[in-house]
Amino acid sequence: MSSPSGPEPVSTFDPRSADHASRLALIVQQATRVDGQPPFSDQSLVDLRSGAREGLAIERDGILSGIALVTTDGWPREAELVVSPTMRRRGDGGRLLENLLERAGGDLLIWAHGDHPAARVLAMRHSLQPARQLLQLRAALEGVAVVPGSADGIASFRPGIDDGEWLEINAAAFADHPEQGSLSQHDLDARMSATWFDADDFLVARDATGTMTGFCWLKVDDGGAEETVGEFYAVGVSPDAQGSGLGRRLVNAGLARLRSRGIRAASLYVEADNLPAVALYRSVGFVDHTIDIQYAARRP
Repeated sequence: MSSPSGPEPVSTFDPRSADHASRLALIVQQATRVDGQPPFSDQSLVDLRSGAREGLAIERDGILSGIALVTTDGWPREAELVVSPTMRRRGDGGRLLENLLERAGGDLLIWAHGDHPAARVLAMRHSLQPARQLLQLRAALEGVAVVPGSADGIASFRPGIDDGEWLEINAAAFADHPEQGSLSQHDLDARMSATWFDADDFLVARDATGTMTGFCWLKVDDGGAEETVGEFYAVGVSPDAQGSGLGRRLVNAGLARLRSRGIRAASLYVEADNLPAVALYRSVGFVDHTIDIQYAARRP
């Protein structure tokens, strides 16, 4: 509840409550429409439902003004936060960040999706330092050059059959990635139960022996945006198959799949320091769209 005087209180958000869940969905939809991208990663929302993240909220007159999702275990704590587009410039983002820093004992990692000016100001005010850069690249599909390459050996993912083999390939391909490389069966199940999941958008490659060697996972979800953008959700190649051109074949197959669905624009996220991947995506026509910045606060 809102306080008649003083700053708005920060309360715990209960994702098991139907009312809270619907208000979370609304603020995500509104922020996505205004900011051009979702305020929370899919994994953060999975973690919220499983209890691996806690939700913190600020309300004004019964309206959800802002919400933060923060990990409950491990150090440093990791978080994301958003303020409703209709409630901004009232200090609620700062209140949430201060609460997160207090709970984390000053040891916190927090993503600013889109690197908006307001996020940079908030980070500066609280002496947060950039720790990681995640590029979002986009391409108009009619202008993307699909480099010739065979699609032989690339087929749709089979839920319940390919799960274990895919988890092994994903862990190996993203061994150095703090989020993607740690996905579990629970995480995979949560994504396959999402309304956007389509097994035909989840392409896997196999070699002549039938062994999975790579994958191109696409996500098609309008998310409240005006234009549906097909996302290259994850592209991974087994370490044994790297350098064989399989990554390019998978990207080509993904582009072809999006075109077959009538999608006119594609997006993807890639670590700024993953130079081979950045070079591959730029070579087929992807260009800079936005940058996500992970900021770090460290204990004194």
